[in-house]
Amino acid sequence: MEHNMVIVGGGIGGLAAALACGRQQAFGAGGQALRLIEQAPAFGEVGAGVQLGPNVTRVLHSWGLQGALAQVAAFPERLEVRSALSSRVLGTLPLGPRAQAVYGAPYVTIARQDLHGLLRTAVESMGGVEVDLATRIASVAPVGDRVQLLTHDARELEARCVLGADGVWSTLRRQLVDDGAPRVTGHLAFRAMVPQADLPPPLRSQVVTAWMGPNFHAVQYPVRGGAWLNVVVIVHGTVVGDPAVWDHSANAGELRVRLANAGSGLLDLVHAIDDWRLWALSDRPPMRSAHEMVLGRLALLGDAAHPMRPYLAQGAGMAIEDAQQLSLSLHAHPGDEPRALAHYAQTRWQRNARVQARAIRNGEIFHLQGPLRVARDASLALLGDKLLDLPWLYGYRAPVASQA
Repeated sequence: MEHNMVIVGGGIGGLAAALACGRQQAFGAGGQALRLIEQAPAFGEVGAGVQLGPNVTRVLHSWGLQGALAQVAAFPERLEVRSALSSRVLGTLPLGPRAQAVYGAPYVTIARQDLHGLLRTAVESMGGVEVDLATRIASVAPVGDRVQLLTHDARELEARCVLGADGVWSTLRRQLVDDGAPRVTGHLAFRAMVPQADLPPPLRSQVVTAWMGPNFHAVQYPVRGGAWLNVVVIVHGTVVGDPAVWDHSANAGELRVRLANAGSGLLDLVHAIDDWRLWALSDRPPMRSAHEMVLGRLALLGDAAHPMRPYLAQGAGMAIEDAQQLSLSLHAHPGDEPRALAHYAQTRWQRNARVQARAIRNGEIFHLQGPLRVARDASLALLGDKLLDLPWLYGYRAPVASQA
């Protein structure tokens, strides 16, 4: 059976694309519009948190998810940047009502599972999206004005276009760019998510806190309506095992040794948590052209196109922005998928490249040592919210494609 689009990958990006295109009726009404392929036997997300700036929540609200988001997210009052050594506050950025007033949408923090779940529920409620679980794509080949896909269990699928939303280790990317494996960054992320009620009262928090230390940093923020705390500690090192596996067991003792020189504010939190997981961070260089996102009737979205380091908290956000633009471009060029996908890529690649580059730069700033660290701390103390606020990022709105 022919579909208008086959989406490969059932994570946040793939579900966002299915929802955006389905709501927009990007291919017109009727017919077998969308098919989503997921290699896992069941939908699921790793236990970690996500920060969503106003640029992202604005999109989710436009998709009718404002109520669902409010039920599961937290709405932190502010961002605090602290010294990981002294615990001193270096700078703050008001969030809460200010984000709503300035950008017209809130800044929220949410568990990945909860974001994935509300997108999945919205897709299922919308209808019109056929889902295949436990299915892997073996090959993709353009044939005339169609794309043929072959699954590992020898099923043949056909679509007018294919979207690769299969993450940083994307198999679809090889069909489009074939630029080798992602680069391992040399950074390790220790992560934990715990009920705040299980923490001593002084360690509970309803704000986003970034702890900056020499050669490491940590971020903590509330999720699940503020009832849980998400904590991520980034250190230098390599993982034992396959870097493509996102969930390695972690030794709490090893993390505590690594942070032995941290101040009591961060160290007390790390000592209060025993269950940590670990993953190695991988990315690609910032995008250089639209050709890294599209080739004819094959397009990439999210981490498959532009994997980025988490130091700007925009990985999921860029996938959601991609999905919104994809739906607008397809809707504006009905029946001409190559033109629509080319417009989508041309519109998105420079913004994605800017976010990728800024995330890399942030990681360098977060881990500064010696005199440069002192200068960074002084700049934050002097300029505070002027350095932390990012109007170019948070004020973004997807441009509508011209039908001309």
